[in-house]
Amino acid sequence: MERKTFKVGLLISTYNWPKALDTIFASIQNQTRMPDEIIVADDGSGPATAEVIRRWENILQIPFKHAWHEDDGFRKSIILNKAVKLSEVDYIIEIDGDILLHPRFVEDHVRHARQGQFIQGARTMISESKTGEILSHGYSGPFHFFSTGIGSRINSLRLPWLSFIFKITKQKSTNTKGCNLAFWKEDFIAINGYNNTFNGWGSEDNEFAARLINAGILKKRLKMAAVCYHLHHKCNSKSEVIANEYRYMETIRYKIISCLNGYAEV
Repeated sequence: MERKTFKVGLLISTYNWPKALDTIFASIQNQTRMPDEIIVADDGSGPATAEVIRRWENILQIPFKHAWHEDDGFRKSIILNKAVKLSEVDYIIEIDGDILLHPRFVEDHVRHARQGQFIQGARTMISESKTGEILSHGYSGPFHFFSTGIGSRINSLRLPWLSFIFKITKQKSTNTKGCNLAFWKEDFIAINGYNNTFNGWGSEDNEFAARLINAGILKKRLKMAAVCYHLHHKCNSKSEVIANEYRYMETIRYKIISCLNGYAEV
């Protein structure tokens, strides 16, 4: 069911990369449909990040919410829950702190929002050299299919009249990425948000999606709309991958809907 009027928040997770965050805000400035609120989930960044946030709040002139906790390792799930708790919107579009937005990114997500669904969007990868150029000289986007320095070019195509062919398919939580994900806040709360027991990188997005699916919320893959571009960076530590994968598989095995340590516990 399509919901006619609702407020939209853009949720950005970040950690100590103020240059990238500054570039993200520059791409938000060009949106054809501005979010009603920007929610920053800050996993323990230093004062340079806070300064970038304050400056862009003045520039964009829309409500900002900044959730922060002390740096104690990779605790993305906890800070996302804290950030959503600060939000005052109905629908949340989640991106990572290394994602640049096509000017119609928010507009496209709003157009595809439906009750009873959450959306997994696609991303286009930006090369290491192009990323360095952007961070040094600023973002002059948007990119397009023929832009230099991008990979996964099919994901750079914005053809909204074709995006509707990507309908709901077999419900699988694998390959869920929080860098381009959208959901209703009420659904987020109903499953108790992200699982706080996930420490370190790996599987937190898949586990979150699995519980949405277990709750009867349908996953919809979206391509050729809501286009975004992923800045190059070094991989996160994978020291907790095995433990996190085990937690994820337990959610699937036991069809868990609401985690015991999540949104309500922060």
